[in-house]
Amino acid sequence: MTSLRHRPVTNPGLAARFSRAIRRDWQLWVLLIPALVFFIVFCYFPMYGVQIAFRDYKAALGITGSKWVGLKHFETFFKSYYCGRMFKNTILLNVYGLLFGFPIPIILAILLNQLNNKRFQSFTQTAIYVPHFISTVVLAGMIYLFFSPTSGIVNKVIEAFGGQSIYFMIEESWFRPLYVGSDIWQNAGWNTILYIATLTSIDPQLYEAATIDGATRWDKIKHIDIPHLIPIAVMMLILNCGSLLSSNTDKALLMQTSGNIKTSDVIGVYVYKTGLGKAQYSYTSAIGLCLNVINFVIIMSVNAISRKLSDISLF
Repeated sequence: MTSLRHRPVTNPGLAARFSRAIRRDWQLWVLLIPALVFFIVFCYFPMYGVQIAFRDYKAALGITGSKWVGLKHFETFFKSYYCGRMFKNTILLNVYGLLFGFPIPIILAILLNQLNNKRFQSFTQTAIYVPHFISTVVLAGMIYLFFSPTSGIVNKVIEAFGGQSIYFMIEESWFRPLYVGSDIWQNAGWNTILYIATLTSIDPQLYEAATIDGATRWDKIKHIDIPHLIPIAVMMLILNCGSLLSSNTDKALLMQTSGNIKTSDVIGVYVYKTGLGKAQYSYTSAIGLCLNVINFVIIMSVNAISRKLSDISLF
């Protein structure tokens, strides 16, 4: 009895369960190896270089050989003259993008789901996906071409109705509408993919039951489509909130002119010009690290608020 009482209880631990899972699904783990290697090499290994944000980096001395300066570059950035303007421009671009651009893919997905003609539905989906594959350089060229004050089709229409030609790319008040509007045109169709996939996974019997009960098309959208879309929409909103201080640097740089620089001077463009143009690698690394930390805090905060209010969260 004594030997039985003192015999250790052998419960499978985490290591045993993990080993058993590998043996059972080893083919899936093998397929996972390339993705793990990619993230380790291109995402985790480069984090070693983040320390140059706290050093006065000199290429000849290397990372560890460069002088440690602590928070010097962070203080320099926050005390700079244009810091407030750049933060304002970057945040406003992303906030406007969320306010006006975030609902569009949801609305498009609902409308596409209501189309009965499958051939027309497929054609429409393909048509709205195409702009996503246009490069940023080509898109910027299209904007300059269409909104040209002399030969642009937009100004031709304005003049046809008796208006005066507008220098869209010079006036600072037009930069944000053009930036956000072109982004919606380019990406709204592509962003409907997740929502369309969610709608197509809904049990058809729900629609049939709603039809028998006399529900109109709007009733089906309100009581079937929207409730199913809310979880994925909330998760996408959380992810988008995590990039409020990020911006499409290429697009902002290409659309920037001497006239609209007060509204187009975003942090990404400043980092590009200062880091690569003036070789201030430590300074711009500090800016990038600071933005990433702020974005991380934002996404964690929004995720916590969403989990508390709606019980929907990423983690």
